[in-house]
Amino acid sequence: MTNALSALSADIARLSSSAAPGIVRVHARKGPPASGIVWKPGLIVTAEEAIETDDDIAVTLPDGTRAAATLAGRDATTDIALLRCDAAATPISAPVTAGAAALGQLAVALGSGRHGARAGLAMISSVSGSWQSMHGGRIDQYIGLDLRFDRHLEGGALLSAEGGLIGMIAAGPRHSHLAIPTATIERVAAVLEAKGRVARGYLGAGLQPVQVEATAGTAEKRRAIMVVSVDASGPAAVAGVKQGDIILAWNNDPVSSVRDVIHRLTPDTVGRAVDLTLSRAGQPAAARLTIGERPTT
Repeated sequence: MTNALSALSADIARLSSSAAPGIVRVHARKGPPASGIVWKPGLIVTAEEAIETDDDIAVTLPDGTRAAATLAGRDATTDIALLRCDAAATPISAPVTAGAAALGQLAVALGSGRHGARAGLAMISSVSGSWQSMHGGRIDQYIGLDLRFDRHLEGGALLSAEGGLIGMIAAGPRHSHLAIPTATIERVAAVLEAKGRVARGYLGAGLQPVQVEATAGTAEKRRAIMVVSVDASGPAAVAGVKQGDIILAWNNDPVSSVRDVIHRLTPDTVGRAVDLTLSRAGQPAAARLTIGERPTT
């Protein structure tokens, strides 16, 4: 006799089996291999953190065959890497669905381990809107997971009960676990496939936080950013920014941390002008800087 629990179990098994041909094992780091999602025929999405080398990459296909792969591109700010492997011909069968995550929703985590496909049951423990990673990448939705995590699942797929691809499983900060949503993968993977990298804004200056007087002649303090080095050929140097300058505001908006500046250097800022309010040797100063593109090396 079939009860609700056995029906749920059978549904999870069917979902896992149908998606398993689109999951591979990725060998690109010391220690346990990660997983990867066959995004398109010949293209695999995996976690950027799982790629410790740009060469000597291999994948184990669902049938156990090991095949060589090459790095098509990587973006550390969104933890997405794209691999090329002609042998990976079967994309994940689950339909791509954006915005599928809901608080309390049960989902299936699917990766590849030593003995083939590896499945786990997850609950979506937190959901919120778009956010920026600590490296400045824009993630379209925050999807936190309650999941028994091991490194084999990193880079694997998170599937909804209907079989939709919610996102890619990733290790979050402070031992948390999350999913990079499908919308982010679609956006970043397309750029990596076409260009091999995601452009990031670049000031050409080394920065560190400092405390300065909130207003002249007072004992009050506030945080700002000091320029500790300047790339001689970078945007900051061209704009006349000097070592020792203190950046107080960005387009009249106060800045108080290096991370604050990093979060402003999104891909769409490349080529844009920004007005910096500065303090130079205790005197007011200003610079109009055109944001450049971060060099690859």
